[in-house]
Amino acid sequence: MNAVVAAKAFTQKQPLPFLLIAGAIWFGLYQTLIPLSESLVAALPVDRNSHLGGALQFFFYDTPKVLMLLTGIVFIMGMINSYFTPERTRALLANRSHGVANVMAATLGIVTPFCSCSAVPLFIGFVQAGVPLGVTFSFLISAPMVNEVALTLLFGLFGWQTAMLYMGLGLTVAIISGWVIGRLRMEIYLEDWVQEIPKTQFSIEDDTLTLADRISSGFTAVRNIVGKVWPYILAGIAIGAGIHGYVPEDFMASFMGREAWWSVPLAVVIGVPMYTNAAGVIPIVQALLAKGAALGTVLAFMMSVIALSLPEMVILRKVLKMRLIATFITVVASGIMLVGYVFNILL
Repeated sequence: MNAVVAAKAFTQKQPLPFLLIAGAIWFGLYQTLIPLSESLVAALPVDRNSHLGGALQFFFYDTPKVLMLLTGIVFIMGMINSYFTPERTRALLANRSHGVANVMAATLGIVTPFCSCSAVPLFIGFVQAGVPLGVTFSFLISAPMVNEVALTLLFGLFGWQTAMLYMGLGLTVAIISGWVIGRLRMEIYLEDWVQEIPKTQFSIEDDTLTLADRISSGFTAVRNIVGKVWPYILAGIAIGAGIHGYVPEDFMASFMGREAWWSVPLAVVIGVPMYTNAAGVIPIVQALLAKGAALGTVLAFMMSVIALSLPEMVILRKVLKMRLIATFITVVASGIMLVGYVFNILL
């Protein structure tokens, strides 16, 4: 307990040195993950070159790797997110012209910690602030799909090129889908009680938070986000380990390869009912790619899991009529499939 109190006191008095020391410790631990995972497998009565040995090494390596990456980036983004409260986000998007507002909304989605479980209160808040329907959808698509968790894990597992590719694709889908929905003028398909909500004007408040306050926000984000998603991470890594160790490469290449025209729509259909998030699905993506699945097909699968999850549709049903939900699913799924086909052709 005394150590915890001392650490908090040090953070309050010397926030910058604390960040530097914590970063050095994190980096040092990260460098030990590969030899540690190999040592753990070697200590077990398992042949390292067997299916089980390969699956175990994948699990022992990816579990701490993904959790460390997630903790680090959520902490950093928790500090950054202290600048982007829901009130500030609504104020930034209100009274903007179409097109420009869609781009702003999708871009803000990258740095705001909102997921599908926040869909209803966010939607209501945006309606109250006078944010156009299409702009709201650009944000609601981008926030869960192109978020700091997905980008950081993709960077850590596949490199910056794949992370930037995913970000560009996700933003494109979010911007165009929101713009199309806005042009369809489907406000009449909001639930009646949502249409009757009185409009409220929001202002961008002054910010007086200190660096120590922002560090505290980072710890709060780690506790709230990592504390909730770690079961999905373990489940995703376990599935990925099974694919890595036991699924034949030829099977995955035939099932999700670029030669099968139906693989992209099938990947989207499979992804929609899955109840997971970026942290849980990326280890599965890693294993699928290692087994020969096509990049476009895998990206389509990942995007559909994150952006079109069935739980989110159930939540949104509280504020949207079925015709608007169907339009939302159709537009976004079409964009995702187009992305999958383009990258299967080009790469």
